[in-house]
Amino acid sequence: MQRFFIFRLFATIALSIACSGVSAQTWPTKNIRIVLQFSPGGATDVVARILAQHLTTSLGQTVVVENKPGADGQIAAEFVMRAEPDGHTFFMASNTPMMQVPLLKKNPPYDPLTSFTPVTLVGHYIYVMVANSKLPYKTYTELVAYGKANPGKLNFGSHSGVTQLMFSRMSKQNGLQMNLIPYKGEAPNVNDLLGGHVDFNLVSTISTLQHINDGKLTPIAVMLNKRLSLLPEVPTFAEAGLPALGAESWAALFGPAKLPPQIATRMSDAVRAAIKDPEVRARIERQGFDLAGTTPAELGTYMVTQLKDWKQAFDDVGLKPE
Repeated sequence: MQRFFIFRLFATIALSIACSGVSAQTWPTKNIRIVLQFSPGGATDVVARILAQHLTTSLGQTVVVENKPGADGQIAAEFVMRAEPDGHTFFMASNTPMMQVPLLKKNPPYDPLTSFTPVTLVGHYIYVMVANSKLPYKTYTELVAYGKANPGKLNFGSHSGVTQLMFSRMSKQNGLQMNLIPYKGEAPNVNDLLGGHVDFNLVSTISTLQHINDGKLTPIAVMLNKRLSLLPEVPTFAEAGLPALGAESWAALFGPAKLPPQIATRMSDAVRAAIKDPEVRARIERQGFDLAGTTPAELGTYMVTQLKDWKQAFDDVGLKPE
């Protein structure tokens, strides 16, 4: 299977080169859109808008962020997939539309390896499991005990493939009967948690740090291999006894298929330059987002590996295409 994925990836790159008719020397010639699958205010939105400010200066054209939430990111993905491959429309996607949608649909609407052009891996989300501070449980052990004593009463807010997978792993590990409450983005998920409409969720530190510091949310565990410097008292998933996710949570930039490789490289270089800027890096890392930055080829290889890992993770918890 992995060889087949790699073959498709390089076939797509070769086709992009053959169809390349846009000059990277004249690009960009108009405003650039970075399309997001989430509502405004979430982790991806914050990171994209910080990067857009820097890219507007470095590329000499206004870079705008457009939010197109819904359908697990499929709406945003198909919008970019159908866009003209002239380097003026990009998709800053999480793993949800690029892994969950194609792997969990019997008739996938697109192929993540051939329907898009890889540009750069922006970075990885740092997730923290949080609960409304008014609730009686403050640790994962207490949460599980409450869930077992109150079957069907725990509401878990979910807005991504990561949260859906974690919900499945927790349910299977502990035999919990919980309710999965879907959201179009992280911001409304957090708002409902603050309002008491859901009991707990798994969200980025970008969206939760201020609420944790204000005492409105209780941090239960951080999805990292070591404790987060921003929350040094909060245990890691392993320390708290949570199951490992089995796949990575990331954000990456893609263009439509047949995007000229010279433009993909120039955009990748521009994003990586922004990531290296001390001010940009500090603003993003203060929020708890782990920046990366890769070449288009490196992101392409990473996508092949991630598809394999996410398929295995979904198989492990019995999530099948519907």
